[in-house]
Amino acid sequence: MSSRKPPASPGSPPATKSQPKGGSFRQRYDALEVRRAQLVTRLRDLGDKAERHPGYKRALTLLNETFRKSKLAQRLAVLEAATWLIDLLEKLTMGL
Repeated sequence: MSSRKPPASPGSPPATKSQPKGGSFRQRYDALEVRRAQLVTRLRDLGDKAERHPGYKRALTLLNETFRKSKLAQRLAVLEAATWLIDLLEKLTMGL
């Protein structure tokens, strides 16, 4: 009978529909909030040179307003964009 599912291995917990692959909603939400807080701290630690750059304000907008307005599924992409912008600001301020 090829339509039967293979038996689960004894060491693995049974798959349930209530627990998605990435964890529960609360776990994913909290992980994104922690990452956002880390990025805000990293941005603020760049100093005065970075604050004068227009990208600094855009990164803050991404991390605060855009992040809050986005749905949970979109927030990871917003954090990735902010990470890229902060990386760029770090490189620019190192050269100034």
